Amino acid sequence: MEFVNPYLFWILLVPFVFFAFLISTNKERLSRIFDEKVLNRLSAADESMPLMVRNITMFAAVFLMLVALARPVIDEGDKTVEVKGLTLLTALDISGSMRSKDVYPNRLEFAKKKMNVLFDAMPSDEVGVVAFAYSPFVLAPFSSDKETLKMMVNGVDDSYISMGSTDFRALAEQAAQLLEKKDPKILVLFTDGGDEEAIAGFGDILKENHIDLYVVLVGTTKGAPVLDENGKPMSLKDGTIAITQRNDALGKLAKANGGAYVVAGNGKEDIESLVSVIRGKYKNQQQGEVKIKQRVELFYYPLGFGLLLLLIALSSMPRRVNNEKPAMRNGGKK
Repeated sequence: MEFVNPYLFWILLVPFVFFAFLISTNKERLSRIFDEKVLNRLSAADESMPLMVRNITMFAAVFLMLVALARPVIDEGDKTVEVKGLTLLTALDISGSMRSKDVYPNRLEFAKKKMNVLFDAMPSDEVGVVAFAYSPFVLAPFSSDKETLKMMVNGVDDSYISMGSTDFRALAEQAAQLLEKKDPKILVLFTDGGDEEAIAGFGDILKENHIDLYVVLVGTTKGAPVLDENGKPMSLKDGTIAITQRNDALGKLAKANGGAYVVAGNGKEDIESLVSVIRGKYKNQQQGEVKIKQRVELFYYPLGFGLLLLLIALSSMPRRVNNEKPAMRNGGKK
């Protein structure tokens, strides 16, 4: 047997011994330290249990509680636990086209909701989050705390949107760096896509770094006007309204490289289907091993026995006897 918190026992033992010594000494010396009313509560001459027995019972109760605070345990050694789950990097598109409203309320908010669905579908997995447009940056490091990840993603609003061109090569390089020590290396994009020119070289960098790509495409092929920061449609040089359409080229690239893609719709079935594909491919590969101590807790034995002794000691406290004479009635006649 050993104690997890032995320091608590030794720290509290000193005042306990001092207190027991004072209680056990004569009243004259004790009355110099304690108020008479307090002293009367601690010890009494007229009681059902002898004073010495009651004091010993209380001391034993307090001592057993100190032992319980020290937390006695039986150490059964270390146990190695395999931590199962996948590690994946998610990327949220914050380019200017994500303001478009061909899905409700707009592509950015719709993509954020889909990311939250993914977090819920992978409760025990480690997920990291980056945002990307012209230059990618980390929104949240790898974590299995999905509520924190949701909070970080939900904090991305219209002010994050960049009207510059999307640099998929920069995203691939960022992903390669973040996933360098992960196995397998999984990247999941939430985006309205990109044309052949925009994604040129993107797949090559992913392949060089053995990164598997999965894509969640938002938006419609019909498209919608590109909106500026004030929510007004933007115009091309010829005066026509700029229209942005969902481009499925990224999805085809993911599929061609052993990954998969889904077109985001209402409900959870699309994301759940993608998660099923991911889990099926990697069969929930192991993240690592964790060593935990196996202990049998014993603190409740001294704690329970101490409380029982304390109850016995307190139940033996003397009752106050009313020695007051009855009041006179009828003009002083008895």
